[in-house]
Amino acid sequence: MLSSLLGRTPHSSRLPTLREGITLLAGRPQRWLPHLLGFLFVLWYFGPIIRGGPPDDYVYVLPPPIHHPHLPPLYKPPTASANDWKVRAHQVREAFIHAYKGYRDHAFPADELAPMSGKIHNNFNGWGVTIYDALDTMWIMGLSEYFEEAVQLISKADYTTKPKQYVPFFETIIRHLGGLLSAYALSNEPILLEQADKMGAILLPAFNTESGFPAYALSTRTNATRGGWTGNTLWAEALSNQLEYKYLAHVTGKPEYFEKAERCMQLMYEANITDGIFPTHWDTKTGAPSNHRFSVGAFADSAHEYLLKQWLITSQSETKIKDLYLNVSKSIMENLLYVTPNREMLFVTDADMLKPPPRKSQTEGSESTSKSTPATNPKSPQASTPSTIPSGTFEHLSCFLPGLFALAASTLSPLDLPRPERELHEWAAEGLAYTCWLTYADTKTGLGPDVLSMKMFAKAEDGLWLPRVESWKEKGRSGRPPGLREPGAVRGKNERDYTVYKRTYLLRPEAIESFYIMWRTTGNPVWRERGWWVVLSNSQPLGKSHPILTYIMIVFVFASSRTVFQAIEKYAKTEIGYASIMDVDKSSEKAPVKDEMPSYFLAETLKYLYLLFTDEELIPLDKWVFNTEAHPLPIFEWTETEKKLFNIS
Repeated sequence: MLSSLLGRTPHSSRLPTLREGITLLAGRPQRWLPHLLGFLFVLWYFGPIIRGGPPDDYVYVLPPPIHHPHLPPLYKPPTASANDWKVRAHQVREAFIHAYKGYRDHAFPADELAPMSGKIHNNFNGWGVTIYDALDTMWIMGLSEYFEEAVQLISKADYTTKPKQYVPFFETIIRHLGGLLSAYALSNEPILLEQADKMGAILLPAFNTESGFPAYALSTRTNATRGGWTGNTLWAEALSNQLEYKYLAHVTGKPEYFEKAERCMQLMYEANITDGIFPTHWDTKTGAPSNHRFSVGAFADSAHEYLLKQWLITSQSETKIKDLYLNVSKSIMENLLYVTPNREMLFVTDADMLKPPPRKSQTEGSESTSKSTPATNPKSPQASTPSTIPSGTFEHLSCFLPGLFALAASTLSPLDLPRPERELHEWAAEGLAYTCWLTYADTKTGLGPDVLSMKMFAKAEDGLWLPRVESWKEKGRSGRPPGLREPGAVRGKNERDYTVYKRTYLLRPEAIESFYIMWRTTGNPVWRERGWWVVLSNSQPLGKSHPILTYIMIVFVFASSRTVFQAIEKYAKTEIGYASIMDVDKSSEKAPVKDEMPSYFLAETLKYLYLLFTDEELIPLDKWVFNTEAHPLPIFEWTETEKKLFNIS
């Protein structure tokens, strides 16, 4: 048989050439293919046993958990071993060290590092935003030397601006002040609280506007303020300082911090918006809405977060804020959630909510109270409900929303969120998070683009998610709810059901943030795995194919899968840091990059990846609340003294 395989007769003395041998073997795959597939299966199945634990230099003792470690509810056994996850968490920690060391060697103590040229970027205040943003990540990862060095530098910081210099209020609050307060809460370093108090006080004059909304920027030297490019106050700017200032009021006992932040909330209560449709622009002088755009994107994203998280951080005591969240989330589901026509991807967009002309006065008394009149029939075309004109735009920034919905579903009581509404929160969270993952899995790099233009139905209202869910319920709930049917990644751009509008991946954290919250609130390990890998080229993960095809799938998946983190390592990593990707669909081996490393990459992206891959819940979600820059702040209760001092009812 061997002679026959080699093309020799029993009496022939000539050996076949290498080319002839390969040709002969390749022509008889039935002889070698089963052995090859069997060998690959053994490597895949017994790999963890053969490999044992992580290498010695990977062993890292985690810092003690904050308060108490516990498994999430509905916990399911992990798909990877504990050692696998420890290795993955360690790799993220090493990535943070690489990024921060590059910053420390080339840009310290400037704001940010230019990771290609090694130059510095003082694009914020020149106060070293990377240091402040990375501070609590250092503590969580156990990087004590970096942490102590940073604390020493911060202890000498002076927050007085230079002449003619203005600092952006919103960014300084969430990055600098949030970083200080979080690091203080984790470490109990008194100098961090002293500096947070100093910074909080020096930023307060931003609230000295006619309405009480914070100005876009201020000079801490002169207390002068100036507006932003929109000429208005963005909703995100108005409602993204309350976590920081209310916690600062709690730990310092100073009522001015609470009063200034709460004034913005009071304007929301007085706005007479009963349908939960809070617009993106507000008049800085009058405190009234100044446009009709309803969004969860760049102009509004963190405001949505802070409605729920303000209620959580004060031990669920401020019910007015909770009620605002419930109204707004209901309006999001009714007006901004759509599915695409072909893949049925659930996505959130923004929309112009145009008010209809005033209704004509009713002259027929019997008809004025009839159920068929516009006054009581919301389906009537003449009803006084806004008309919705969706843009179809889906931003990577909006991928925080599934995490927010999941957090609400796990924290709101059955009285606040009855079962039908809780189901909607859970379904919306799952469907949106999957779509966010698909935007990574569809691309050639495995990284998610910044802005998409989603395909809409010919009549946009046909794609509204909520009516489709209600129709599905009426038909007996067969199969999974609309928007949750997981179509899988696709090969061709024409099959995506969207067009990439901005091809950049700016090292953003929002999708990973939602994967982390989904994992911790549901216990479903699929979100952990989705944070670890994406499958390219229309392939499916192991375990979902028919058993007969398992061997083939092993080869195919190994050849076509790449982790989200590995994609960051491959395409974004430079010699001294990590750079934003200019084109996530670039077919070359190395995608073009932008010479920037935003501080939020260390504050958010790497932190959420590390927490996602760590078995212990280092920051329990029932004890801590993450601000919009991923700085965890502890949940607290107002004392009776504080309630009287701050006039909290």
